[in-house]
Amino acid sequence: MAKVCVVTGKKPMSGNNVSHANNKTRRRFEPNLQYKRFWLPSEKRWVRMRVSAKAIKIINKKGIESVVAQMRKQGKKV
Repeated sequence: MAKVCVVTGKKPMSGNNVSHANNKTRRRFEPNLQYKRFWLPSEKRWVRMRVSAKAIKIINKKGIESVVAQMRKQGKKV
């Protein structure tokens, strides 16, 4: 399964582990993804989404209805 947030589109990034001796090895920075259920009052159903912690804060601020409407406008399935 892809490690991608459905709201923000955050994906894993790559970078370096840097040791005290300044040796560099490649590593991945994973997004903080959570499975979360949100209640959609207009459709009277629960929606389960895999979202990042930042997306949860966005949904708390804007509301789930506006976020879902914006996702559908972009062509994403909810």
